[in-house]
Amino acid sequence: MLKVAVMGDYDSIYGFGALGLDVYPAGDRTEAVHLLKKLAAGDYPIIYITEALAEQIQEEIEQYNEMVTPAIILIPGVSGNTGAGVQGVKDFVEQAIGSDIVFGNK
Repeated sequence: MLKVAVMGDYDSIYGFGALGLDVYPAGDRTEAVHLLKKLAAGDYPIIYITEALAEQIQEEIEQYNEMVTPAIILIPGVSGNTGAGVQGVKDFVEQAIGSDIVFGNK
């Protein structure tokens, strides 16, 4: 069975547990870095991270960008949507197909 992890502040992620996803609250940058490394080395091919937490550990996330797994996907938290998740998906699609999917070729 495919295991999916969700990282972020507790208020933003606790509901994902009801959907069968494994939730991992992270209170600070140090804890988040340790947790990301542990999950990425484990059996989690998909890791959702709240945008606010991802902003704190951006350098660590970038280490996984060129790897097939884990797929790290940014999601909004309770504090709102910063647009980082949508921009990340747009950037990956543009890299894959060589074209901006919203505005055409650059």
